[in-house]
Amino acid sequence: MKAAAVVPDQKAVNIREVEKPQAGRGEVLVRMRAASLNFRDLIVAQGMYTGATDSAPLIPLSDGAGEVIETGEGVTRWQSGDRVVSSFFHGWVDGSFLPAHMATALGGGIDGVLAEYCVFKEHGLARMPAHLSFEQGSTLPCAALTAWHALFEKIPLRPGETVLVLGSGGVSLFALQFAQLAGAKVIATSSSDEKLDRVKNMGVAGLVNYRTQPDWQDSVLELTAGTGVDRVIEVGGGGTFERSLAACRTGGQVSLIGRLTGIEDRVDPRPIMAKGLTVQGIYVGSLAMLERMNAAISSSAIEPVIDRVFPFDETAEAYEHLASGKHFGKVVICI
Repeated sequence: MKAAAVVPDQKAVNIREVEKPQAGRGEVLVRMRAASLNFRDLIVAQGMYTGATDSAPLIPLSDGAGEVIETGEGVTRWQSGDRVVSSFFHGWVDGSFLPAHMATALGGGIDGVLAEYCVFKEHGLARMPAHLSFEQGSTLPCAALTAWHALFEKIPLRPGETVLVLGSGGVSLFALQFAQLAGAKVIATSSSDEKLDRVKNMGVAGLVNYRTQPDWQDSVLELTAGTGVDRVIEVGGGGTFERSLAACRTGGQVSLIGRLTGIEDRVDPRPIMAKGLTVQGIYVGSLAMLERMNAAISSSAIEPVIDRVFPFDETAEAYEHLASGKHFGKVVICI
């Protein structure tokens, strides 16, 4: 069978012929149909991901969708023909996140999903919403679940609240869709007027171009009559975090998710204390969270935003497209 391989030392992704895996006791063999890329996958390919296994080559990507074709002895949750999506942390089923879960991250701690066939533990899969294609389903395990976790799992978002999303990548667009589903208002930022026009068509309450308005936190405050937003989905990291704190209302919440703009060694904690802010770190989520999210997606018929679908043989081009930052929504590979 064909499988992708990441060799961090070479900073390369290529397609190889490998032996087809077999499902053992408590395991499920899945014919993968699609996989989607996240910013994390670029870091893994560059050899900069701290949670990656030391062994190489590594099959990359955490987010995939496919069809069950074989179940091992003792499996009761699945049967042949079931349409499923992977769970980002193969070992985090429910409860609190533990250090040991880090080593079970697909495409990092263990082999991922960018292959024609993959074996999963019985509790490493969730049922895919029936209305979605495999390409759409492949976008759910990381980006969608991260947004869902930030908005609903710890302090649930309430109708009428205002959410600030940064940029138009997968996490931000899923957060936009989930926030609207909950009856909240959304303010979105981007460096591209073209992307802002597309976000506007999704029904957001306010738009800010951070390239033409570098002090974008002031623009956000103006859009909220000086109050600030209730929630910030913070995907930028060091380059945006302090502005996100400034854009948040007193008593609001900042969900720290990514580091697209890099890492700063020092952050002034005074705004957090002075405004009584809640800052929560979000690292994807558990299988139980994924199942709750998929139930909400099924009942609401939400459809993920896909920028472009690449064939399996153009995996390297898919990585390049994501790295370019030109995408709007998710970049997907058809397997």
